[in-house]
Amino acid sequence: MSIFIDTTYRSNKTEIMDDFSMKGELLRDTLDKLGNINKWLGGNRVTLNGVKKILHGLPKDLTYRIVDLGCGHGDILRLIADYGRREGYKFELIGIDANQDAIDYATELSVDYSELSFETKDIFSKEFKELDYDIALATLFLHHFKTEELEVLLKQLLSKAKLGLVINDLHRSEMAYGLFRLLSLAISNQMIVEDGLTSILRAFKRKDLEHLTQKLNLKSEIRWKWAFRYQWLIKN
Repeated sequence: MSIFIDTTYRSNKTEIMDDFSMKGELLRDTLDKLGNINKWLGGNRVTLNGVKKILHGLPKDLTYRIVDLGCGHGDILRLIADYGRREGYKFELIGIDANQDAIDYATELSVDYSELSFETKDIFSKEFKELDYDIALATLFLHHFKTEELEVLLKQLLSKAKLGLVINDLHRSEMAYGLFRLLSLAISNQMIVEDGLTSILRAFKRKDLEHLTQKLNLKSEIRWKWAFRYQWLIKN
């Protein structure tokens, strides 16, 4: 079988991680390994860099509320909390995930971070729609949704995010797919391998993001980042 594949169109195949009832050691092992892969490839830094750009020039004597959608075990928010502590920012950081076990694990790992809290919520729920925040983060999250769902979600987020959105998601490309197939030979967790390949096929090309930008009349910046990521900043 070839390691390359046609990526012309986004796939609608679901991922194993889309099962919000998943729990136990498999889930936690998957979250840990995904966190390590993203850290190793520099992916988490793409989100942090986006937060820095949104906050650039803003006063540090205010408290900024940041929500992380699909937060998993909270590694992104802990990274941002560390940055805030170093740079003197006041943050209120809220992790949102539909999987209760992921939220429980994130809470366990974040006991030293008083600025962090985690909530089990569906982002399309009334409770989440009523939440106010300054910045919304979506790291490897938007590709889980169909394009028509994305339009609704982006409008909803921008109606609440006072400063804007930081989106960090995968570049859908034959090269990314092929390289991940090679990388997967060294990954023992089969769920990560299967979901990783599916994620790439559900991800975005620049023209997809540009189309959404134009259709929704967004003020945005799109930058390609290693390893096969797009940093998409949308400002209010």
